[in-house]
Amino acid sequence: MEEIRVNPDKLLETIRREDEKQQSGHLKIFFGYAAGVGKTYTMLKAAQAAKNRGIDVIAGYVEPHARPETLELMKGLESLPTLEIKHKNMTLREFDLDQALARNPQLILVDELAHTNADGCRHEKRYKDIEELLKAGIDVYTTVNVQHIESLNDLVAAITGVSVQERIPDSVFDEADQVELVDIEPEDLINRLNAGKIYRDEQAQRALINFFSIENLTSLREIALRRCADRMNKLAERVRNVTNAEYYNDEHILVCLSASPSNKKIIRTAARMASAFKGTLTALFVETPGFSAVNEEDKKRLRDHIRLATQLGAKVETVYGDDISLQIAEFARLSGVSKIVMGRYSAKKKYLFSKQTLTDKLIEAAPGLEIYVIPDKDAPYYKPQRPARRSGKFILPDILKSLAILAASTLLGFAFFDMGFSEANIIMIYILGVVFTSLFTSSKGYSLVSSVVSVLIFNFFFTNPRFTFTAYDNGYPVTFLVMLITAFITSTLVVKLKQYARQAVRTAYRTKILLETNQMLQSNKPRREIVEIISTQLAKLLKRDIVFYLAGEEKLGEPVAFLAEDSDDEEDKSFLSDNEKAVAAWTFKNNKHAGATTDTLSSAKCLYLAVRINSKVYGVVGIAIDGKPLDPFENNITLSILGECAMALENERVMREKAEADLLAKNEKLRANLLRSISHDLRTPLTSISGNAGILMTNYHTICEEKKLTLYTAIYDDSMWLINLVENLLSVTRLEDGSMQLNTNAELIDEVIDEALQHIDRKSVLHKITVNRPDEFLMAKMDARLIIQVIINIVDNAIKYTQEGSEIDITTAKSGGDIVVSIADNGKGIADDAKKRIFDMFYTANMEIADSHRSLGLGLALCKSIINAHGGEITVLDNKPKGAIFRFTLPAEEVTLHE
Repeated sequence: MEEIRVNPDKLLETIRREDEKQQSGHLKIFFGYAAGVGKTYTMLKAAQAAKNRGIDVIAGYVEPHARPETLELMKGLESLPTLEIKHKNMTLREFDLDQALARNPQLILVDELAHTNADGCRHEKRYKDIEELLKAGIDVYTTVNVQHIESLNDLVAAITGVSVQERIPDSVFDEADQVELVDIEPEDLINRLNAGKIYRDEQAQRALINFFSIENLTSLREIALRRCADRMNKLAERVRNVTNAEYYNDEHILVCLSASPSNKKIIRTAARMASAFKGTLTALFVETPGFSAVNEEDKKRLRDHIRLATQLGAKVETVYGDDISLQIAEFARLSGVSKIVMGRYSAKKKYLFSKQTLTDKLIEAAPGLEIYVIPDKDAPYYKPQRPARRSGKFILPDILKSLAILAASTLLGFAFFDMGFSEANIIMIYILGVVFTSLFTSSKGYSLVSSVVSVLIFNFFFTNPRFTFTAYDNGYPVTFLVMLITAFITSTLVVKLKQYARQAVRTAYRTKILLETNQMLQSNKPRREIVEIISTQLAKLLKRDIVFYLAGEEKLGEPVAFLAEDSDDEEDKSFLSDNEKAVAAWTFKNNKHAGATTDTLSSAKCLYLAVRINSKVYGVVGIAIDGKPLDPFENNITLSILGECAMALENERVMREKAEADLLAKNEKLRANLLRSISHDLRTPLTSISGNAGILMTNYHTICEEKKLTLYTAIYDDSMWLINLVENLLSVTRLEDGSMQLNTNAELIDEVIDEALQHIDRKSVLHKITVNRPDEFLMAKMDARLIIQVIINIVDNAIKYTQEGSEIDITTAKSGGDIVVSIADNGKGIADDAKKRIFDMFYTANMEIADSHRSLGLGLALCKSIINAHGGEITVLDNKPKGAIFRFTLPAEEVTLHE
């Protein structure tokens, strides 16, 4: 039997989801199929039960009802004061989000989940308020009806004839922790309506006529029950995905986006299909060369449709081309699409001999795909409207260009006529003139008019009888017609080529920006440089001002502005106001988009996007909107660049943490090596000191003076050895962990050497130490205390490894910009293989030591660290004929003499 293995990626995703759930509040939705089924009543009963269990419950906002049973359940519950907002001489009462966050209860009641807030509230929609409450760790009870769920809006509208404007994304419903269906029989609901328990008499009568019929209520109840079942299926599917007990599924639904008013219904239908087939949903927009000329109303409608598709879980993609059916078919083929959803509006024919519809073309281009055409009887035939042509100075230059080209063509035509060229040659001149008009003017209309005028000019000047608009030859009308058609087709093709060229240049430029950004972020870079790269690239791509807030530990840092090339410097200040900073801070805290063109804090001047990986936010980017929202492609590529930015910042954080961990491991290794190395060496001199001291204490009066002096000397030597060891240990530790700070000053090198020689081993009297001083004063930039320790270590090392009576020479000299100090001895010297490692920590050469104290290999390693910290170098050389020379350099300082 084959073992079923758990999918690790899905398991990690589930763990992450559960962690987020534990940290955030829990949402319970009381769900009904119509008004009056008892959602608010059931919610208040659940709240009273929670209060009886000792939970801190408050009523954040409950719709005011005149029903006695509901009012009775409000008793004993703390109610949050509403937020009053003035609007058109009216006072609107809304849920006060800030006051609720400040109160911070365990559980809060917020009625009417799909409600649209009044202008002046932080969020446009109440479900956004509830999301912020959940993120703050507050549990929420709320209510919603079936007609308010986005994907069911058209289905409910077809049943009731009413299209509800207040809607919530399906994800809000599906991600709720609990959904309780509040259900009663339709007959009982109608009886409640007749009894006046839902609406007043006039409203009740209208409701019975327009909405509350047995047929309508039964259908709505069925939809509500089915939607709850769908939610349970999704929850079960998550469990199957984690345990890998899932079925193979390759359904990929593609829905076509447009600015048509009926496109919303197409998107919702496709979303329901994707959910039913348990497949992925992609929303595709084909941007044609003429899209830039579409009016603002259609562009806004298209943006709304893109937002709807995103809310319903679709991945939005944009492609470019003039042949829409070909672009859709190619995208479907390359992306593995199995089903395409379109609207019937695109399949309408207006005339008997009209051209193929988009659906027919798509069937021919992709015969292997299933194409679903969604009917919408209420949607009128849609044709994109272009904005009115601008007038005045913007058209005059093109008119002058067209006239100049016609005049030049006519002059050249006269020249050809005088030279005896045929009429066919002159016709080609005018066709060429039309091509030039197409190239140098901004609209196709100029070339079309030029085509007609060219025919008239040719007829007037170059056909018999000349200088009239009549023609003797019967073939001339055909010639004129062919000339007009040729000029028209040629001008049309040239205009299209211009559009394709502009589109290709723009696409190539954007692709180049994206590739440049990716290449710039390939190598490891510091955080500030990553921010600068991303912001500069976004400013170049979008031609808008960019504000970047880099995240610190728990809050955003100060904003850094990056202006577009054509931006006004003064305009930048408005993007850095306290209000804009507050919107950026909200985006950072909640890990969601906010600002201009969103439903949250939409009065801001910038659109704020979180630079994030899952729940980790590394910063916030503000994009100046200035009344011009991002188009679909700009939005997609911006999100891609921010994804690259988040990955780069994540890698930088990982590398920084790795470096810190490596340093910590290195320090731990150093400490372990130090402890291993000194455990025995500390015990030996301490044992000697305690033993000699014990002898003196117990036999002080019986020991001769000479023996006492010997014991005292041994105690002193061991003590000095320990002091030296401890000093080196402390210095090495401080240098390794970076806590030692150099206090450099200009010092006379001779004075430093004299001070060091006063602290060397007392056995120096057994050696001849000579200091060779130059005639000039030599000053070096150094920390005198540390350099004294370097000299002591090197001289003590020479005393330790040379026989009694050896010579130790200390020489100072100046070489270029350095002071060179050489310490030479005439001992046995150092082997060549040992020279390579003599400055490594814990390395000791196999050399006989004059005393009984074993070397730990710290002294010379410490010397190297100190000299390197001063910007100098230390080396070991052979001393001729025998011995060794230790030489180090320090930065020289000029001597200033004062009178």
